[in-house]
Amino acid sequence: MKKITIGEAARRSGVKVPTVRYYESIGLLPAPSRSEGNQRAFEPADISRLAFIRHARELGFEIEAIRTLLTLQDDPHQPCASADAIAKARLVEVEQRIRSLMALKAELETMVEGCGHGRVGQCRVIEVLADHGQCTHSHH
Repeated sequence: MKKITIGEAARRSGVKVPTVRYYESIGLLPAPSRSEGNQRAFEPADISRLAFIRHARELGFEIEAIRTLLTLQDDPHQPCASADAIAKARLVEVEQRIRSLMALKAELETMVEGCGHGRVGQCRVIEVLADHGQCTHSHH
């Protein structure tokens, strides 16, 4: 089977070359074999692992959660309670972030609605940004 260069591994997995090296350095990706010229030589399984890591990062999972998920993936016969717990914790974080963003959205809408399109001296946007106490929502 033909080995895959780091550039090709990056292209196939959607992960940038420096990130591939980083994941290797922190142990998320096992050190690949090396060619006679000491270049990394990746296997198809490495590409799949990189794609898994990229997707998990896109979903906002932290490195340690991904490390745990990879360990679980490496032993597919174990119960999935740990994976479920990690996903549930991430869901709670996302829900908190959504609440915060909704409060931010409401605050921005209030600021924009309160703007009289007059002069900056009477601009609600400037007033609220200058004095957080004027915000209608404290969770943003």
